[in-house]
Amino acid sequence: MGDIAEGETGFYSNAEDYWKEVPPTVDGMLGGYGSISNIDINGSKAFLHKFLGEGNGKTGTDCALDCGAGIGRITKRLLLPLFKTVDLVDVTQEFLDKARTYLGEEGKRVGKYLCSGLQDLLPESGRYDVIWIQWVIGHLTDAHLVDFLQRCQKALRPNGLIIIKDNVSYEGVVPDEVDSSVCRDLEIVHSLVSRAGLRILHEEQQTNFPKEIYQVHTLALR
Repeated sequence: MGDIAEGETGFYSNAEDYWKEVPPTVDGMLGGYGSISNIDINGSKAFLHKFLGEGNGKTGTDCALDCGAGIGRITKRLLLPLFKTVDLVDVTQEFLDKARTYLGEEGKRVGKYLCSGLQDLLPESGRYDVIWIQWVIGHLTDAHLVDFLQRCQKALRPNGLIIIKDNVSYEGVVPDEVDSSVCRDLEIVHSLVSRAGLRILHEEQQTNFPKEIYQVHTLALR
């Protein structure tokens, strides 16, 4: 067990060290692929619009949580235009500091800036209509991802949604030594979602991304 615990500590601390060296810019957030931001946001908008609205079974628009928010790229372009209040969580305080200026006037509608790794985050019970988790599940171990998703479920309002948008490998788990993360295949992601007691309401592959990067899939969970 000692080795696993030690390895786990390194897995998290190495990632924290990596992100501390990343510039607080859109290009930094996207690993040099800042040019895909518009395509990404438009795909996410179309995905979310399937669920939001008034009426029976629709997801509300009061409050969203942006997980692994960085400087607030997704909060600014996707969540603040759709939700009354948005909370941001990120492990890097410098990114959250930058978010306060990057978000501009609309940043007044940010409820909370939370500096935490997701493995340690306890989201407020019953607060969120949407919990958006993009390009960050690879920074959690399997067990911590399952636990985090269970805590997220408790943090949802009625008809609330957890959205995961992330890279998907072709087969198995692919470690990335550079930023201390992993990329899982879709079958593994599905099994972890199931272990968390969540079901997949809808799933799509993001289109029009560069050929050389991983496939990106978006899953709506409840």
